[in-house]
Amino acid sequence: MKKLLLAIFCSVPLLAGAANAQTFPDHQIKIILGYAPGGALDTVTRLVADGMSETLGQSVVVENKPGASGLIATNFGKAATPDGYTIVFVPSTFVVNPILIPQSAYDPVKDFSAVSHLATQAEVMITAADSKISSVADLVAAAKSTPRSVTYASTGIGGPAHLAGELFQTQTGTQTVHVPFKGNAPAVLEVMAGRVTYMFHPTTGLKDLVASKKVKPLAIIGSRTRLPDFPDVPTMAEAGFPGFEDVGIWFGVIAPPRTPEPIIAKLNAAVQAALKNPKILDRIHAVGTIATGGTPDEFKDFLVRDVDRWTKIIREAKIELPNDPKN
Repeated sequence: MKKLLLAIFCSVPLLAGAANAQTFPDHQIKIILGYAPGGALDTVTRLVADGMSETLGQSVVVENKPGASGLIATNFGKAATPDGYTIVFVPSTFVVNPILIPQSAYDPVKDFSAVSHLATQAEVMITAADSKISSVADLVAAAKSTPRSVTYASTGIGGPAHLAGELFQTQTGTQTVHVPFKGNAPAVLEVMAGRVTYMFHPTTGLKDLVASKKVKPLAIIGSRTRLPDFPDVPTMAEAGFPGFEDVGIWFGVIAPPRTPEPIIAKLNAAVQAALKNPKILDRIHAVGTIATGGTPDEFKDFLVRDVDRWTKIIREAKIELPNDPKN
């Protein structure tokens, strides 16, 4: 009798979850975003939210909860009711934060339900227009001929460009020097002037710099194919250095842990439909972002690989943040 009661008791949440999944969604869905309005992630999130609303037949609203490098929003999502009505759109720092910030107190894979990969922002390795370096191979040769003579800029310690530079060192067996800046603008100025050898720059705003011959593009990371705006610029794999296809800035969708699979499936289907909408795609591409999408399992596998990769790179390079992240 006790075993029967225990079995019934354990089955109640499963039955409730199944029932909720059948009626999901029957009211508004909230997307939590850990960054202020106006950035690429915010733009992509709002575009996809509109598309999801059309598919699901319910309003999908975006609530910005900026601060602490996205940790406020992430932890809010972790603690939310796992019913599909609160989900979180996250950038690549979602994986990096727990490695760099011990007090993050979450596991990107175990503490959330993966919904979908969303998009990536390809970046371009650039150097000064008048630099003697004209290819990635040239850059590697220069770095190997005189260790620590090559420098690279980024927008901050632990950011995507910094980590891409550390991965580049690891894969090429070179020793270069990281020079962090507060934003892309001051970083690219130093590259243009030749005071810093190279950097990984987002595609946004880069086309004009290349056209005016202020910088020289060497290769593309974060994409498996060449970019329409830079048809003559090879991918890193084409340049002879594979492994950078999914490196850089990416966006994804997660839900609270133990969200029922049928609900995850409905959310995923709504995201995929949004990413296939031509009008939404055009606007996503306009902010320098490439739509990716995929199944929940594919995104979970991606998160596992990303955690493994950056844990290894960060520990080997002994990267530490100078201070705890602020708003």
